[in-house]
Amino acid sequence: MPKELIHRLLQLYVGLVLYGVSSALLVRAGLGLEPWGVLHQGLAALTGLTIGTVSIIVGAAVLLLWIPLRQRPGLGTVSNVFVIGIAMDATLDLVPDVHALAARIPLMVAGVLLNGAATGLYISARLGPGPRDGLMTGLHQITGRPVRWVRTAIEVAVVAAGFALGGTVGVGTVVYALAIGPLAQVSLRVFGSPAKSARPSAAVSAPEGAILPE
Repeated sequence: MPKELIHRLLQLYVGLVLYGVSSALLVRAGLGLEPWGVLHQGLAALTGLTIGTVSIIVGAAVLLLWIPLRQRPGLGTVSNVFVIGIAMDATLDLVPDVHALAARIPLMVAGVLLNGAATGLYISARLGPGPRDGLMTGLHQITGRPVRWVRTAIEVAVVAAGFALGGTVGVGTVVYALAIGPLAQVSLRVFGSPAKSARPSAAVSAPEGAILPE
């Protein structure tokens, strides 16, 4: 197996695991989740399933929407569905509930920072965008609307649905929304720089635009 591919696989799975860990930290902080996390938490409260299991189910359902949108999944796409949810539940089993605000705020900040780093890691592996990223780029291609508008519309919808179901919206949601773009841009530059000269994988559909504003 070529060294470059080994490096990309390692980068992919480390990024996905850390993404699941970061999402779990935001849950334990209890100060507001990222947009899709709000929906996952709301559905978990409704169904009694773990939030990681709900994340896997929602990811698989979103992946089905790729069919009419003519998006092509890659190894990273399928891995995204399962690895993040499994890592999230495993982290929640290990990290206890936190009640003191003095501990919850650093936990929230750590979750947001780690999420930004994890995003750059798994996208820079160039092995396929996540299901939700592909949904954004697919709708962008179908509608002709800018990615930032499509992304905003989707995330407003999932936050509203998740909040109505009991998901946590708070200062952490706002901090995440404001910080994730710049953090992911920095992370993409750091982790993507060695691969800039390499030919992108055919399975990737505009990965940076899938998560970042235009």
